[in-house]
Amino acid sequence: MSHVSQTTSTSSLRAFGALALVATLLGTSGCAGSVQRWIVNTRVHQGDVALERGNVGDAELSYNLAMRIDPKDARARAGFVLAAAALAQEQYTKGSFDDALKTIRDGLKIDPTSVRLAALETTLEDAKLKREIVISNYPTYHAAGVTLQHSYEQLDETNKTILKALKRFSYSYDTEDLTKAIKQSYELEIDVARNTNRLIAYRQLVSSGVPETTRGTVAPGGGASLLPLP
Repeated sequence: MSHVSQTTSTSSLRAFGALALVATLLGTSGCAGSVQRWIVNTRVHQGDVALERGNVGDAELSYNLAMRIDPKDARARAGFVLAAAALAQEQYTKGSFDDALKTIRDGLKIDPTSVRLAALETTLEDAKLKREIVISNYPTYHAAGVTLQHSYEQLDETNKTILKALKRFSYSYDTEDLTKAIKQSYELEIDVARNTNRLIAYRQLVSSGVPETTRGTVAPGGGASLLPLP
């Protein structure tokens, strides 16, 4: 979670403590029930707003705080499960498998029948298994993957250069702009083909489990994959 989110979470916890103290102080006067209901409603509303804005971490926290006051509140429970699923998906896409699994299991404690959480848990477990297989087959897969990503990002830059040349021609009417665009287009075509071949080779290495030599090159022989990758 970002620094801003952590600050928000800390502030929320402090606010929760203050509200809980008010509820305690008013308990002897017979007002505790209405105060607690107001706290729950406020927290649920905060969770709904945060979830609508895509702040899934804050949403999960707000619903959780509501459930601390009233563990049986249906709105807080349903909202928490929705927020947990969204947060777990976000963590999963960032590669934080352990955090995502914890979030999913927290959600399943509230709703063990959640189809969405169960499906996401299966997806995560499958991804973890595949990651272990890839790591064992091709230890330097991450560095190679980053290199490929940079290569494709460069294609995007080349494409932007072509577009700039075409836009310049729309007001300059200088055929030299078109010539530059054509030249860049040829280069782009070559780079696309080169990157495609690299991508194919990368996938073959990762899925086949070809061992690497101590020099970092791939040996001609090959070991079998622990499990075929799709």
